[in-house]
Amino acid sequence: MEGWDTSTKSTLTQIPLLSAKAGPRDGASWTQRLKEEYKSLIAYTQMNKSNDNDWFHISAANPEGTRWTGKCWYVHNLLKYEFDLQFDIPVTYPSTAPELELPQLDGKTQKMYRGGKICLTVHFKPLWAKNCPRFGIAHALCLGLAPWLAAEVPILVDSGMIKHKDDSSSSAES
Repeated sequence: MEGWDTSTKSTLTQIPLLSAKAGPRDGASWTQRLKEEYKSLIAYTQMNKSNDNDWFHISAANPEGTRWTGKCWYVHNLLKYEFDLQFDIPVTYPSTAPELELPQLDGKTQKMYRGGKICLTVHFKPLWAKNCPRFGIAHALCLGLAPWLAAEVPILVDSGMIKHKDDSSSSAES
């Protein structure tokens, strides 16, 4: 955690770590892992809400917990930009991090590939590998999606690649 700002360190230490090293093909072990994932996500969501920093909501889109959908948002220049969020749990999870997708932004930035998947290769994936199986979905959101939104949304807005939903010239981008 060296090199991280105090806020990131504080947030990360409050997200419960996971212990079950199980993926979608591991039966009862996967059920245990899902319980840990939910506990971690609930803790992270409650922490964000208590700090007035609510910026996403997600839920499992299927009973197996292998497909997740929701929304995430970022406030820039006092305007809220909201995006659909989706991802699948890879069969090699937790060894492989989920690929977070923002389909509405597909093709709008070079830090994205194949259907709106955000590129986390350089910074996040090595961190995930180092912390497997302790990291889970909440950690992917905290250390992957949140910094990506903070870095990319202002650039996309300022360059005109995305418009606010209240902008009359907008095409339902946000």
